[in-house]
Amino acid sequence: MLLCLLLCLLILNAKATNLKAFPLTFEDSTGNKIALNATPKKIISLYSAFNEIMLAIGAHDKICAKTVQDTNPSLAHLPNIGTHMRPNLELIAAEKPDLIIQLHGRTDASLQAEALRKLGFTVAQFKLNSFKDVFDVTSILGEITGQTAQAYSTISTWQNRLKEIGARNLGGKTIKVIFEIRSPELLVAGTNNIVSEIIQIAGGQNIISIPKKIVRINEEEIIRLDPDAYVIQKGPMNPNPIPLIDRPNLRILTAAQNGRSLIVNEELFSRPGPLAIDACDLLEKWLHSSNKNDNDAKNE
Repeated sequence: MLLCLLLCLLILNAKATNLKAFPLTFEDSTGNKIALNATPKKIISLYSAFNEIMLAIGAHDKICAKTVQDTNPSLAHLPNIGTHMRPNLELIAAEKPDLIIQLHGRTDASLQAEALRKLGFTVAQFKLNSFKDVFDVTSILGEITGQTAQAYSTISTWQNRLKEIGARNLGGKTIKVIFEIRSPELLVAGTNNIVSEIIQIAGGQNIISIPKKIVRINEEEIIRLDPDAYVIQKGPMNPNPIPLIDRPNLRILTAAQNGRSLIVNEELFSRPGPLAIDACDLLEKWLHSSNKNDNDAKNE
């Protein structure tokens, strides 16, 4: 399974490779055809991962605004247009962007995109549910911003890193992992989540086999599954997670008893983009380390 995954990482979407010089038309993840007459000089991304991708390929000069979630210091000087969930349409309009990029897959995001189109703006929506999606979007953004060569070089570097991380434990023991998105009303990562791919590349197996991005679960089911390792994200969706060993019902888990619980930065693991590769590296090293702690480890 891991070998197949690594081979898939080498494949780029044909839509991306078929892009031509301007005037340029491409298709976003919703099936909409986007037409651009020239390289956009001002781009607004309503999801931070898109800005991180543009920074990675050297297209920083095309980014004209940021959201609250854009914490990269390179964007600190830019005007703020609100949160990614509730961007201020008037502030966006004031920047007069040539292109707006929004995440595909959330109802509220689609409503925002439609409202912006009604105001006359060009809006493209892209899904980011896997590393392949990240590579596809990177290649498209490279073409759009005039950074084609840098985009493909960056993709190659990312793919090589993922292959290297995945190769560290080929043939080794697979570790059963659960990834907690939120508590105490428990939400965990399903298989249609880039977190599941991160776990697999790191030499683990997502113990949740439900084909959803986010799965609601109860403590009884977690106890039945009894993961070897328990990863808990900390961030806006889960601001104050209780360490696993301090939870009355879950401290009996194998992961809790063996000190195999890790609190991680939500931005690193749950934002599909360049940071997700760092998440693979961090998780692989932790999963296969011999260090065991009396309490939950933290990597924030």
